[in-house]
Amino acid sequence: MRLVMFDTQPDEIHDPAPRLGLLVGETVVEVGESERGTLYGWLQREMPHLDALRDLDARLKAGSSDTTLNGHARQTYPLTEVKLYAPITRPPTLRDFYAFEQHVKTAMANRGREVPKEWYELAVFYFSNPGAVIGPDDTVRAPKTSNALDYELEVACIIGRGGRDIQPEDAEKHILGYTIMNDWSARDVQRREIGVGLGPAKGKDFATSLGPWVVTPDELAPYRTERPGVYDLPMVVRVNGEVRGEGNWRDLYHSFGQMVARASADVMLFPGDVIGSGTVGTGCLLETTKAQGPWLQPGDVVELEVGPLGVLRNVVG
Repeated sequence: MRLVMFDTQPDEIHDPAPRLGLLVGETVVEVGESERGTLYGWLQREMPHLDALRDLDARLKAGSSDTTLNGHARQTYPLTEVKLYAPITRPPTLRDFYAFEQHVKTAMANRGREVPKEWYELAVFYFSNPGAVIGPDDTVRAPKTSNALDYELEVACIIGRGGRDIQPEDAEKHILGYTIMNDWSARDVQRREIGVGLGPAKGKDFATSLGPWVVTPDELAPYRTERPGVYDLPMVVRVNGEVRGEGNWRDLYHSFGQMVARASADVMLFPGDVIGSGTVGTGCLLETTKAQGPWLQPGDVVELEVGPLGVLRNVVG
């Protein structure tokens, strides 16, 4: 399944009223319940009527026009006529890992360092800001003190079922699905912060893009590899229509299975928690410009594309 958060009246007159939709082809079917119609609300209620939703998805993919769900015909909208939002606008937690070896090697080399041996032994992450999540086509602005705005091409998973001490091979039982993530970075601010040794803070604090939709693991079965949570799918970043970096999800050194296991060690993961992969090799300007820039400028359009996960597009303001 592909799940979206959408609104049919994306203008300045109406207050945003995003609700849960099922995306089949180029059609959005409204499936959220009116009282708690968001993806996050559905997850908090332990995904009620999941089997019925899967059945609706299968019927529509088979060519049926029957949009009945739980006894009610559901409204449909062309994808081109709705505004999409981040699947989870305020996740309980937002962890971002550092799981692609090529990116780590290049980032370390730019600082005159070798990759620490501990990186190969541990899937490591930092906590980002759940209150700064933005969605598809939203404007992103660099911090006022920064002149070095960068994108980061990543994949993220959204936890559907909570758990503690989850084993890698069981991880996808707890994952609702996957979406694209842009971990925006202010490189000049970040450069000063990491010298202290505590990790990124304000250099990452201002924006994280998620979207345009969530794809459940069963939908990705044709691309599955032998490693839990790793798929053979190309990842591409474009700036103003020009390809600036390319990689593949399968290049993860630490799988999503390992990331979920590490994140849940000794603590609970909760429905709606977001876990990012870290940047794929060549997926940021820090790598491709040897950390020298030029960096993003107002008006630049950044597009991240990952196969059936779609295209996550943002404009620099």
